[in-house]
Amino acid sequence: MDKGLAFAPYSLVDRDRPADVVVVGAGIAGLTTAYLLAREGRAVLVLDARDPAGGETARTTAHLSNAIDDRYSFLETQVGEEGARLAAESHTAAIEMIGRIAAQEDIACDYRRLDGWLFLAPGDDRHLLEEELAAAHRAGLTDVDLVEDFRLPANYAGPALRFPRQGQFDPMKYAAGLVRAIRALGGQVVAGQRVTSVEGGEEAIIHLADGHSLKAAACVVATNSPVIDTVAIHTKQAPYRTYVVALRVPRGSLEPALWWDTRDDYHYVRLQAAADEQGDDILIIGGEDHKTGEAQDHDQRFLRLEDWARRHFPMAAETVCRWSGQVMEPFDGLAFIGRDPANTANILIATGDSGMGMTHGTIAGMVLTDLLQGRANAWAGLYEPSRKPARNLREYLKENLDVAREYAFGGYRHEGGTDITSEAAIAPGGGGVLRIGGQPVAVFRAEDGSLTRVSAKCTHLGCTVHWNGLENSWDCPCHGSRFAPDGAVLAGPAVADLAPVDASGEPVGPPPEP
Repeated sequence: MDKGLAFAPYSLVDRDRPADVVVVGAGIAGLTTAYLLAREGRAVLVLDARDPAGGETARTTAHLSNAIDDRYSFLETQVGEEGARLAAESHTAAIEMIGRIAAQEDIACDYRRLDGWLFLAPGDDRHLLEEELAAAHRAGLTDVDLVEDFRLPANYAGPALRFPRQGQFDPMKYAAGLVRAIRALGGQVVAGQRVTSVEGGEEAIIHLADGHSLKAAACVVATNSPVIDTVAIHTKQAPYRTYVVALRVPRGSLEPALWWDTRDDYHYVRLQAAADEQGDDILIIGGEDHKTGEAQDHDQRFLRLEDWARRHFPMAAETVCRWSGQVMEPFDGLAFIGRDPANTANILIATGDSGMGMTHGTIAGMVLTDLLQGRANAWAGLYEPSRKPARNLREYLKENLDVAREYAFGGYRHEGGTDITSEAAIAPGGGGVLRIGGQPVAVFRAEDGSLTRVSAKCTHLGCTVHWNGLENSWDCPCHGSRFAPDGAVLAGPAVADLAPVDASGEPVGPPPEP
């Protein structure tokens, strides 16, 4: 991302009201919202603690799909046939909108349309495909068809559903193009500014970590997980970590497509074309999801993905990249887009990507723009953030019982809510939680052997954080907040750092200010 996108740190406070709409979060949802508003003449200001697209947007595998992550047969049980139809319509429109913006703004982001294939995982029966085909047709996707003789290069020959006119693109190139377009339309995009709270009312007041405040007619909070709510949204979605590997394959050895299997923690695959005529194509495979903070076997998950890839795509060569990301899973599989239920009418949110962040984020731009422009939107009711889990109470209760367990026991199996028994057990470059002075303490050991101790209580709602050895971060399994080894907040909903403590577990200095 172009480092020149960051403005001077305080240029945004030269005026009492530097923008009509302030958008918090410069990922796909925030940038799309800002672009569409700017195109309609609204003065927009985008704020992000990172560079644009520096959060979860940078970690996507960039599937653009109307084949719903949780499948239409499930979605019908949650929102009915009409809700499923609206979901299909909105995700289809999002794929088209990305292509239209890329063309209108001349964004070279490798956008293309291609088929997507849903095939059976081992042990699954074809009735799953037949059931999904019928549900997809009821949702209006009548061009989805069942192909009996679908084949992967190896290890699968059998039925599959073909979802035509799916899409893929390079999200970083697209985001950079959106930033250029926003600036050309008179908008601002400011990196390195963390928002700590937002107040609604006659005007929206946006408070920054540096002590400054801004005013605007309205504020959109599009920070993957909202940084402005304590409970309203966070009881209705749960954080999951997902893993991705990228392997070389000979140029032209595979026809580009999207592929998904029917496992609950399904594999998702796409092909990235070679960057030049001499280069190899790149096969990108994701999966092996788990609740945030509930696994430490990161290397094994990557190895399982690589093994699966090579069994199904035997031309795959060496692994060129590995990464992971965090997705927010709503109780019914649909994003929360609209007016924030915990605030007044001029505060809006976009969250709950459900593994479909690129299309959900684009839908957010379209829905929020209509709401802020005073227009009706046919999809707004479907994505309404205040909706209740009327039909999926079992999963809703299960996720919140998991949260209650984290509060009560720190989420750990060891006595006292810890995962290590002494600081000596922590290897250089690693971390762990132990009980010191009656409190859970998160301890990180640097490569030189020095220790950093911070409170293990997440500053959002006090859940005990877990060490993520892959990302070198303290992750909150309750609502997805993430912190650096020294306790600095990396991602919300928390807005304050973990408090430093000494070797006896006592606080060092005053509590961190949000």
